[in-house]
Amino acid sequence: MERVTLPYPAAVLWDMDGTLVDTEPLWIAAEKELVRRHGGTWTDADSLALVGSDLLAAGDYIRIKGDLPMTAAQVRDHLLAQVLEGVKRHVEWRPGAVELLAQLDVAGVPCALVTMSYRTLAEAVVAQLPAGRFVTLVTGDEVSKGKPDPEPYLAAAAELEVKPDECLVIEDSPPGTKSGLAAGMRVIGVPNAVGIDPEAGLVVMETLAGLGVTDLLAAFDGT
Repeated sequence: MERVTLPYPAAVLWDMDGTLVDTEPLWIAAEKELVRRHGGTWTDADSLALVGSDLLAAGDYIRIKGDLPMTAAQVRDHLLAQVLEGVKRHVEWRPGAVELLAQLDVAGVPCALVTMSYRTLAEAVVAQLPAGRFVTLVTGDEVSKGKPDPEPYLAAAAELEVKPDECLVIEDSPPGTKSGLAAGMRVIGVPNAVGIDPEAGLVVMETLAGLGVTDLLAAFDGT
């Protein structure tokens, strides 16, 4: 199907952890502390294998790998509480993200936050931005299938009442980019903790710093 040519995307759909905010160090620290407290071993490589994953699935992986006397849901809830505490103390925005959000707001391009983190954490992050930056939130506790399934991004497009092929996704992880592509959207990948390989419909950038609204679709010219 031929994509519609527009000066701007109909909507921009943002991942949160690692894309909008640099929460990955908080997740890694919480995972290490939990596993080591129970006598297990947990490495950065173990954490990086989970970047962008569904939280309950990640909780099950950590439970098994760390041999924890907990359910997957208990692991998930513990980690969420630890990261939420860290976010309330300080949010580390990814370079260029807040500035691009402001430009999109001025241009009238609606934005949605599409994250596998749960609503309590997403709302704590969004509360530290000017009101209205995100029209809607789609969170991991509100979808039946998480990334890399297309459901989260399709749900956001439906809530914004825009066509999926007119949306642009901004992501930092392979599960997230696969989710956006599977939803039929253009995707900009900005690697943070893990690498991303370019493919059809996916443009990889080093940073969002200095990126303007008109640069978003222009990045796909010639691809």
